[in-house]
Amino acid sequence: MATLRRMLHLPSLVAGVCLPFAGSLAGSSLVVRCLWDRLHSQSCLGSVPTFDWFFGYEEVQGLLLPLLQEARAACPLRVLDVGCGTSSLCTGLYTKSPHPVDVLGVDFSFVAVAHMNSLLEHGQGQTPLRPGHPASCLRFMQADAQNLEAVASSGSFQLLLDKGTWDAVARGGLPRAYQLLSECLRVLSPQGTLIQFSDEDPDVRLPCLEQGSRGWTVTVQELGPFRGITYFAYLIQGSH
Repeated sequence: MATLRRMLHLPSLVAGVCLPFAGSLAGSSLVVRCLWDRLHSQSCLGSVPTFDWFFGYEEVQGLLLPLLQEARAACPLRVLDVGCGTSSLCTGLYTKSPHPVDVLGVDFSFVAVAHMNSLLEHGQGQTPLRPGHPASCLRFMQADAQNLEAVASSGSFQLLLDKGTWDAVARGGLPRAYQLLSECLRVLSPQGTLIQFSDEDPDVRLPCLEQGSRGWTVTVQELGPFRGITYFAYLIQGSH
C-alpha cells in the first residue's frame, strides 16, 4: 500500500495543490464518501481545473493512445474511468485523442462529479473543452465502482481505467478490492483492457490480480519516475 502511505502520510502538496489536511486522513477509511467529498472540495479550490494524484493524462498518453488505435473496431471506443475524481484522464482522452472515444467518468463523490460536470457545462472560466475527434463525447456520473449495475451492462466498455481506486478501496479490506475488480471485468469487453495505475510493488499486486482475474492475461509496465516516484501500469486483457 505504498501509494496510500505516500498520499496520506507524507505529502501535503500534491501536483502543486496544497491539501493541509492530507496527513489527517491516514487513519480514515477511504471507502467513506464524505471523506472524498471533503478532499475534492478542497482540491477544487485551486486555479487548475483538474487535480491528479500520482500523475495526469500527459504522462500516460503514450500507453493509452496505442490501445485506442488497436481497438478501433469499436467506433467510438467506450472508455470507463472508475473512481475518476477530478483527474485529467477523462478530459485528456476527450480533448486529445485523435480516435473517437465515448468517455464516462464515475465516482461516488458527488462533489467530484459536480465539479467535472461544471467543467463541461460552464467551463468555470476555463477554455471550453473541445473534443479531439468530432465523434468523441464525455460524461460524468455519480456511482459506486463496486456496483455499476445502473451505469453499464456486461461487456460494454473496451477500455477501463483505475488510477489509485483499487488502492483506496483495498484500505477497507481486500474483499472490497476484489469486488471492484470483479465489477470492472464484468463491464469490460472480452477483448478489452483494464489498466490499474499504482505505485504498489508488482510482488504485492500481481498475485492479487492473477487470483481475481482468472481467464484474463495480467501484465505490468513500469512508468516514470514522475516527480521521483516510480509507478506501474497493471494491464488485465482479454483475447485480442
